[in-house]
Amino acid sequence: MTELNRLTIAEARDALRKGDVTSVELTEACLAAVEGAGALNAFVHHTPDLARAQAQAADARIAKGDAPAMCGIPLGIKDLFCTKGVPSQAASRILQGFLPEYESTVSQNLFDAGAVMLGKLNMDEFAMGSSNETSCYGNAVNPWRRGNDATELTPGGSSGGSASAVAADLCLGATGTDTGGSIRQPAAFTGITGIKPTYGRCSRWGIVAFASSLDQAGPMTKTVRDSAIMLGAMCGFDPKDSTSADMPVPDFEALLTGDIRGKVIGIPREYRMEGMPAEIEKLWSDGADMLRHAGAEIRDISLPHTKYALPAYYVIAPAEASSNLARYDGVRYGHRAKLAQGDGITEMYEKTRAEGFGHEVQRRVMVGTYVLSAGFYDAYYNRARRVRALIKRDFDEAFAAGVDAILTPATPSAAFGLGEMTDADPVQMYLNDVFTVTVNLAGLPGVAVPAGLNAQGLPLGLQLIGRPWEEGDLLNTAYALEEAAGFVAKPAKWW
Repeated sequence: MTELNRLTIAEARDALRKGDVTSVELTEACLAAVEGAGALNAFVHHTPDLARAQAQAADARIAKGDAPAMCGIPLGIKDLFCTKGVPSQAASRILQGFLPEYESTVSQNLFDAGAVMLGKLNMDEFAMGSSNETSCYGNAVNPWRRGNDATELTPGGSSGGSASAVAADLCLGATGTDTGGSIRQPAAFTGITGIKPTYGRCSRWGIVAFASSLDQAGPMTKTVRDSAIMLGAMCGFDPKDSTSADMPVPDFEALLTGDIRGKVIGIPREYRMEGMPAEIEKLWSDGADMLRHAGAEIRDISLPHTKYALPAYYVIAPAEASSNLARYDGVRYGHRAKLAQGDGITEMYEKTRAEGFGHEVQRRVMVGTYVLSAGFYDAYYNRARRVRALIKRDFDEAFAAGVDAILTPATPSAAFGLGEMTDADPVQMYLNDVFTVTVNLAGLPGVAVPAGLNAQGLPLGLQLIGRPWEEGDLLNTAYALEEAAGFVAKPAKWW
């Protein structure tokens, strides 16, 4: 059998059921891989004792014959998910020392299904970033390299540690969160699959909030089938989350037939950006051809308000962040600055936040506070909300006209070098989200599928956007694309 940590979730599940391998063996293989991958800085809090205990419990459950699909599968959990008794810092100094007394609903759902937690994964601070360079733990590193060039590359963000860990076979799957592309962009940068489900499909309870009307959890895995299996375990109605949808969870894996004959795939003309690299343009065109050959109808569509999506997103997301992050003030939990004699509560707030928040978080909080201030609320925030409604309407009209899914690039480039964009205008970094933010603004499901390599041997991904609540249909289209693309490349091990 292959090295156990290189198995997919589906392969591991089948091997566990047959008795060819135990969860303890799988878990030990992954723990050894994590131990040997310090150079990637993907895992930032290690929980080997918990993992071994969960693996033993999973083996006992499998032996009884009533175990769900995720039982015994070793996973990494993004540091944004509160995990009981395990540091949950959202990669920020301000939450240093915070040990939650409760479990996030998503991680609890996975543990109830018998999944094993290897540890917590690196990310951008409070999920604010597209390159995992804003973390208090330092940069996560992409396991891929440009040919023989030793330059360290970004794994994308904010779920950079999750993407790096899955791509490097440190775990079989990982949780991610996606506010403006934070699952799909890192998945594309590392040659893995990542799905952001419809807003409300996964509970947000116990996930540290960035922008509450945009945040959504999802799986990051090696294949589309694995995403279907893991998503089924993660989602479900949660009365503790007022935005959670009370809807049955379909068997996503059972819907993976690969048959997309008669499906209509929209190609939005507004996504043909000026200056788009030729290899991204070609990948998109090749992806459309693959779906056409699989029996789908390819149709040009218009999403006219796309050009306003990025500015609207960078008003709404910081506004919600400035509201959500107001709770970090040094009073109840997390970091508190040392105060001088005579300092009052205002000085405590100022010093604690200055020490605790990194520069990118400070920038977004200030932008958010500005757009919510009395003189600018209508000019910026309310206008952005109106634009958001128009973007959603564009998608609604496309789906009403018979489009089943929409195909776009996942990112405007392959992974770039760490440090290559940090000194540039922050807007250059924000442009990484150009193809992904519309999906969050409209609350739709979107999946990134690896579809090819660029001239330097780095993975490139395509994005499929689906109808609300139809993740099963979307995953089936992604499965057909995955089969046609035949992407099997893996990073050469250097770490």
